[in-house]
Amino acid sequence: MREIVLDTETTGFDPFSGDRIVEIGALELYNHLPTGETFHVYINPERGMPEEAFGVHGIGPDLLAVPRAAEAGEVTLKDKPVFSAFGQKFLDFIGNDSRLVIHNAKFDMKFLNAELSWLNLPQIPMARALDTLEIARTKFPGSPASLDALCRRFGINNSARTLHGALLDSEILAEVYLELIGGRQPDLVLASGPGSKSKDGNAQDDWRPAPRPQKLAARLTAEEEAAHREFVEKMGEDALWSKMG
Repeated sequence: MREIVLDTETTGFDPFSGDRIVEIGALELYNHLPTGETFHVYINPERGMPEEAFGVHGIGPDLLAVPRAAEAGEVTLKDKPVFSAFGQKFLDFIGNDSRLVIHNAKFDMKFLNAELSWLNLPQIPMARALDTLEIARTKFPGSPASLDALCRRFGINNSARTLHGALLDSEILAEVYLELIGGRQPDLVLASGPGSKSKDGNAQDDWRPAPRPQKLAARLTAEEEAAHREFVEKMGEDALWSKMG
């Protein structure tokens, strides 16, 4: 199964009010494992950069901000190609049917499809997008679901994320996504069954689950625990959670 984890950075919130994409970062997963194939471009938005957007991703109207300069060098957006130079290449990278893993998918899909429509290129069906923000909100109701909050929950190192960056955020999101769907080895149990073999080629024993010798350390922050308590209290004394020790 091929999946594409992607993120965009923009000049604002609404492509139909003049905002544009300034960066796209995407990476390929195959059977939930990164292949090393990536797509990363900076794009000339053909407009200025609002101060609010600059505060989020650090991409100014002319140069990238200092925190990125050490990594990317002196990059001048006004000298970068416009989106039309990348539109078809982006579609070629994501393919026709690969699942798109995106945090807050409605936002990125709105911008991508707007840019593609202006070039008369095919639109990307929303059905192809898997929104990790919605997965997190469903799985952890009442808890923060931002990318940074999920990194804290799952113990993922995001210390390099001083500013939003499309490719870095995609790399972090890929780790978060694998945790959300059940851990970094979601396909580990697929080989079980009669005649299955272990990694060394020997037949496996009839495995049965057993309690962990030690409980896993709690991943909740104090703020998340407080939010959960408040959520349960609002449900009243008859709520099942209120009766559980």
